[in-house]
Amino acid sequence: MTIRVENVSKRFGNFVALDQVELNIQPGELVALLGPSGSGKTTLLRVIAGLETPDTGRILFDDEDATGKHVREREVGFVFQHYALFRHMTVFENVAFGLRVKPRAERPSEAAIQEKVHGLLNLVQLDWLGDRYPHQLSGGQRQRIALARALAIEPRVLLLDEPFGALDAKVRKDLRRWLRRLHDDIHLTSVFVTHDQDEALEVADRIVVFNHGRVEQVGVPDEVYDHPASPFVYQFLGNANRFESRIRGSVSQVAGVQFDTPEHAHLNDVQGTAYVRPHDLDIVADGSAAAVSARIDHIIKLGPTVRLEMAATDGGDYLEIEVSRDRFTELSVSVGQTVFLAPRRGKVFVNTVKELIAPEPS
Repeated sequence: MTIRVENVSKRFGNFVALDQVELNIQPGELVALLGPSGSGKTTLLRVIAGLETPDTGRILFDDEDATGKHVREREVGFVFQHYALFRHMTVFENVAFGLRVKPRAERPSEAAIQEKVHGLLNLVQLDWLGDRYPHQLSGGQRQRIALARALAIEPRVLLLDEPFGALDAKVRKDLRRWLRRLHDDIHLTSVFVTHDQDEALEVADRIVVFNHGRVEQVGVPDEVYDHPASPFVYQFLGNANRFESRIRGSVSQVAGVQFDTPEHAHLNDVQGTAYVRPHDLDIVADGSAAAVSARIDHIIKLGPTVRLEMAATDGGDYLEIEVSRDRFTELSVSVGQTVFLAPRRGKVFVNTVKELIAPEPS
């Protein structure tokens, strides 16, 4: 099923939760709504589900206007962050609940319910837990049961609100791989909310990045990570170092290094800011090839990689570099040492008018 969001806005008092949002979701896609807290992603999910009514705009399912339809009429499966399982019901009865409360004319027979629920429990690999109660399950198991319950009513679309947010890191990583495999099997149009960049990059077919109620960028994971549309997207999808830049058309100067910037070919001698990922920043032998020197403040070993945190000696932004263990051994650097830095790759953005205006003295 396709989902089309047309010019949707939503306010709560003076707070603008959604501001003229436009979005098209294709049949069978798994789409991540990604952004910081308060950016509008959960509000949009609830508007799609029918749990919130937009102030303006429409929600269309397969080109049919669903904006005025009740939640029950939308045939949507919703998975909440904190499971929302019925504590007094067994796992089996939790999954069967949506089938048992259907109108009598639509309700399956008991035999059909038994077959359906066992099939779903097998799908989420928990058929052996059917007679247990939610408090007897782990967090990861409860979340899978919540997903099975949402699928029981055969929804046209599946909506998940931070489905793994309440779980520890290891369980969260295992479950997002499991969700990806499950989606590849059932191909149900699905939308999930997350503020975890790794989760979105690993699981989603496409990512929608939200900021202050607006969509900053929509694209496949590689596109939004490698070709961010704005400084916000660049910084939100992973750590980034900032450098002042001078844009001179298709070539820009960044920390003594020339960057190709064909997107700015129409500009000449304009101030910009370059963003460089920690793994795209090199420590070089001397300052002849780089204009930035920095003092190493911390060295943090993170399994196969080493992160070096340092302060630019010119008083600029704090900087981070990530290198392999082998490269770190090769560099033979230590805390307190001053080193020279050269960016290998990055993205240059033109400074906004606000950024170009110098602050008034206090």
